[in-house]
Amino acid sequence: MQRVLVGLAGATGYVGQELLALLARHPRVTLTTAMSSGAGRTSLPRMARVWDGELVPLSVDQLAEKTNAAFLALPDPVTAEVVPALVERGVRVFDLSGTFRLRDSEQRAKWYPAASDTVASTAVYGLPEHCGDALRDATLVACPGCYPTAALLALRPLIAADLLADDLVIDAKSGLSGAGKTPSERTHFSECHGNVASYGIFSHRHAAEIEQELQKTVTFVPHLVPLDRGILETIYGRLRPGRSADEVGVALHKAYRKSAFVRLRGTTLPEIKDVAYTNFCDIGWSVSDDGRLVLVACLDNLVKGAAGQAVQAFNLAFGFDERDGLL
Repeated sequence: MQRVLVGLAGATGYVGQELLALLARHPRVTLTTAMSSGAGRTSLPRMARVWDGELVPLSVDQLAEKTNAAFLALPDPVTAEVVPALVERGVRVFDLSGTFRLRDSEQRAKWYPAASDTVASTAVYGLPEHCGDALRDATLVACPGCYPTAALLALRPLIAADLLADDLVIDAKSGLSGAGKTPSERTHFSECHGNVASYGIFSHRHAAEIEQELQKTVTFVPHLVPLDRGILETIYGRLRPGRSADEVGVALHKAYRKSAFVRLRGTTLPEIKDVAYTNFCDIGWSVSDDGRLVLVACLDNLVKGAAGQAVQAFNLAFGFDERDGLL
């Protein structure tokens, strides 16, 4: 069985540890190295008997020498330095930061100012269900953000079928792990317990990512909820005149009839518990008699919204079954 030599940089964060667990068990992967993004921990008790290797400090040279493919779960400024060096040395990169997701240079300069325009121009936006064969030839895969993944999977088929009017509202709620492992006042237990808070209104970088991929302006309002993981997005829109509720179901079923990891629930609306610890995105919907549409999309922000989706993209890029290591 063909195996790929794989390295992981940024293994100590929430997403990094999810990746480490998935890659260590993957039947097509030989995990040659796992690196922290800086000084600190050299072992991860959670990984005992899953992966018993020793964490080493970040080294581009070691990644390039020991791997055919590298997964990066690093801060944006670090990623901006590491990716060009790896790509230049022939390593296929699966980047889970936002550094190279935006194609427009002005938007990228606004949200990810350290990113190289030259490298960004080569990146493939790695939403597995919609990027087709582009992954097969990609040297740099920019893995989508967690909020955009849920929104895009729910909305892209409907926009492609020209079913929706322009006024779209995405009300998104995420567990606290989506904010990363670095502590802050907002993610302090005393601030979050028993609380729900909106943030980043008209100023969240994931809005630019969603609008890029939908080619539509959206109102995106994220919220933090007192859960460790999971995203639930309630999306509000309106059908164009003359379009029907049946067409919504037809468009979604046509888009995902062969999808391994999108589950369509119809009017049985999904919940976070349905998808926690899995690589599934569940989508439900309801349409009123006057054409108002509500979509509900749920996923695990650490798996389908990050680590699992990156592994799914890796599988497709190397010609493996996209379910390998994920089911």
